[in-house]
This record gives sequence, structure tokens and C-alpha cells, in this order.
Amino acid sequence: MTKKKVQARKRARAIKRAETAFIGETTRIRQAEPAMVIEWPRSITHIHTYGMLSPFFKGLSQGRLMATRCPNRSCTENRLWIPPRAHCPDCHTEMTWKTLPNPVIGTVYTFTEVVYAGMGIELSTPYWQVDVEIPGLATIPKSYLLYRKPSIGMKVKARFRTKNPTHTVLDYYWVPCEQ
Repeated sequence: MTKKKVQARKRARAIKRAETAFIGETTRIRQAEPAMVIEWPRSITHIHTYGMLSPFFKGLSQGRLMATRCPNRSCTENRLWIPPRAHCPDCHTEMTWKTLPNPVIGTVYTFTEVVYAGMGIELSTPYWQVDVEIPGLATIPKSYLLYRKPSIGMKVKARFRTKNPTHTVLDYYWVPCEQ
């Protein structure tokens, strides 16, 4: 065998060894129509730090909705942010915290019905995901409506899961304001 053929075989074996192999389990199709739904079992523990955003999640577990604001008087954006930001997206100054006064009242800006929730969303389906406009915010935060079908312009009030909190954004949700 020539030297070139030996080198070519070595390269071919090296390439074959470098290929990525599928080592998982195949999924089971639970539903094929109108949309495919599969069972994809996973079992992991995800360790995550909220870092500088920890006050937001502590506040939720205590029944408080907290927002951040840029303290830089020269910055053009001085409204509140939910979800909070550690640093101002405009001038990069570290944000300060403000607690919104209860009750927090907002207006449904838009909504969608969630039929198949993604991993980590531990809500029964279907549920209504709502984007709620809150006066004074630079953002329109997303959450869910506890009951009733939403409508654009509907007035809603923030509620909190303070008993057995999840320590996630699922600890705050909205309920319709009763007339």
C-alpha cells in the first residue's frame, strides 16, 4: 500500500471518529394531527442564579411586584422595567429598585391561548397568556390570566402565589378586575 493511501485511510478514520452520535432515546409520537406532539422525557436539575435580579423574585414570593429604573438623570429612558434589568439598556448604569403600589392594575394589551406549554411551564393547559400594559412601564410584561377569557383592553389586577411559591415568574398572575 502506498504512503498516500495509508494517509487517506487514517484521515477517513479520524473523520469518522469525530462524527457526533445520537445517544439519546427516540421519542414517542403522542399525536400526529393537526400538529405533531411527542413525548420527550427529560430528567435534569437545572441550577440557576437570579444574581442582581433576585429582589424581583423575592418580591413576588412576598406579594410585591418590583421593577427597576435607571437612576442616571442624563439617560433618556426613566420609566420602570418589568421584567427587571440589572443595567440600563440605554446607558448601562446599574438600575435601582422600586416596588409598585398594590393593587397593581393593568390593561390587557394582547393575549394568546396556550394549548401546548413548553418545558418548565408548569401550568395546566389550556391557559391564557396575557401581555399587560401597566402605567409608567417601559415594557409590557407577559404573564397569565388565572380565569376567564381575556379581551384586549380588559382591566386586570396582579395576584401573587405567596403560599408555596415557585420562585419563578409563575408566582405572579392576573385576575379580571370585577366591575
